Amino acid sequence: MKNKEIAAHLDRIADALEIKGEIGFKVIAYRKAARVLADMTDDIENLAAEGRLQQIPGIGGGIARKIDEYLKTGEMKKYREALTGIPEGLLELLEIQGLGGKTIHLMHQELGIRDLEDLKRAVADGSLAGLRGMGEKRVENIRKGIESRERVRERVTIYEASLIADELIAYLKKTRLVSRVSAAGSLRRMKETVGDIDILATGKPGAEIIRRFTGFPGTLRVLAQGETKGSIVVRIEGAERQADLRIVAESEYGSALQYFTGSKAHNIKLRGMAKERGLKLSEYGVFRGDRKIAGREEEDVYEALDLPWMPPEMREDRGEIELAARNALPMILGAGDIRGDLHVHTRASDGSQEIPELVELARRLGYSYIAVCDHSQSVKYAGGLSPERLKRQMREIDAINQDLGDFRILKGTEVDILHDGTLDFPDEILRDLDFVVAAVHSGFKTNVTERMLRAMENPLVRVIAHPSGRLISGREGYDVDLDRVLKQATETGTALELNAYYDRLDLNEFYLKKAREAGIKISLGTDTHSAGGLQMMRFGVGIARRAWLEKSDVINSLSGEELAAKSRAAALSPSSRRRARPSRQGG
Repeated sequence: MKNKEIAAHLDRIADALEIKGEIGFKVIAYRKAARVLADMTDDIENLAAEGRLQQIPGIGGGIARKIDEYLKTGEMKKYREALTGIPEGLLELLEIQGLGGKTIHLMHQELGIRDLEDLKRAVADGSLAGLRGMGEKRVENIRKGIESRERVRERVTIYEASLIADELIAYLKKTRLVSRVSAAGSLRRMKETVGDIDILATGKPGAEIIRRFTGFPGTLRVLAQGETKGSIVVRIEGAERQADLRIVAESEYGSALQYFTGSKAHNIKLRGMAKERGLKLSEYGVFRGDRKIAGREEEDVYEALDLPWMPPEMREDRGEIELAARNALPMILGAGDIRGDLHVHTRASDGSQEIPELVELARRLGYSYIAVCDHSQSVKYAGGLSPERLKRQMREIDAINQDLGDFRILKGTEVDILHDGTLDFPDEILRDLDFVVAAVHSGFKTNVTERMLRAMENPLVRVIAHPSGRLISGREGYDVDLDRVLKQATETGTALELNAYYDRLDLNEFYLKKAREAGIKISLGTDTHSAGGLQMMRFGVGIARRAWLEKSDVINSLSGEELAAKSRAAALSPSSRRRARPSRQGG
């Protein structure tokens, strides 16, 4: 499909317009259209052929014509027009936190900055601080943004890595030469960012499989091509990344998969255990002398060391081996334990889907509920709902629920935590909702900790959304003391969100583990704004598994009725303080 290809063009047009200082609504229109196309599961070429482009939410007549032009000619005149006269280096500066199009335009005009190296010099020599509206504090934030961007560019997000790996694996499976194939490395361990993408397969002849691999349509360069190994550089959604394929014998698949999945520390400890037992462990199998005793399956490798199989996400040498030796591994969360998504947005605020569309998408995933949590009134840039609009939405949800049978829409809100810690809606409104998520969306350096603590004192608040506020791609997050937030959560019974959107994954696994040990419940929500957003739950589940969360730790394992009942119980005594819960030891 050409969906992502066209989405990348629209995104770049928006970038160029920002740098040229175009009117904001034009930029927003291109951004929204790009996001919708990137997440859409329907083939854009089929929709265009059927004359249905303008039926796609966020696609107006002008953008529809540009899409049609690209599908027919392979070009988009507006793309060339928007980029004309802009140095490529200026477009790359948009990736740095704290820099928008207007600022980049100003830096270019007044300081002659054309690329990242120019910007670094302007930061170092002090000239950037003298720019209109800049100042030392903002320069320091930009400096941190540059450092963060350079760190991240060494790795890609779990989402980007998964896109590449999924496409490569699907491509390889189309040939009957391949019998088994899997991602390995940090991708299989579901780390939030990934280096090189490692794929392991069995089949023969190996050289022919490698030739097919290097012929992948998205290949930019072939780095290596041999009998059993191949390396290519691929591009997906604008990012270049190396992918490696290794072909192994069927009898070695399990041991190779274990070897190329486990972290270095995990594997070193296993090899030490093997040595103590008079065995040798390698990517080729487990050996007693010259005789191989295990290797075909991963389970066999661990069993040879008197250990049960361990989920890939746990293989970091954080105590999992010792627990396994005592047969005390936790039963960590599985995708099947998730009964619904507890943070989705609709077209009522800044989402691209209507409620019935989200219901249908959720049902396809096997869910029994979703919580509609559109923004509240103060978040004007995201179309936040006024009290009157929220009440209308509540009535709409009640009407839809009457015909849904075994599925339920929870009436919710992502209510803003204001600068004084009060909430954007009064209790009289929140009390009528099934699910209240509270979040900070402004004033990231303004007393965020105290604001969150005060919000959690309100018993109607079930969840604090994306508690750190970080973006993996480059935003450090709020100025917040998360340890104090966790302590308050234990005292008030407030759940904390694990936002499953790939660029957030917030809370991170470190604080999730601390939350689990303190007995704090976790809520998983994708923060969905478009059709493909619900699919992000896989990344949230992956991070939850890395933090060793169990089904009982996650409120998504409850039914919709149980979740709504807990909210109703809080509403019966809205002025009462929550009672502290005992901490849970272990892990």
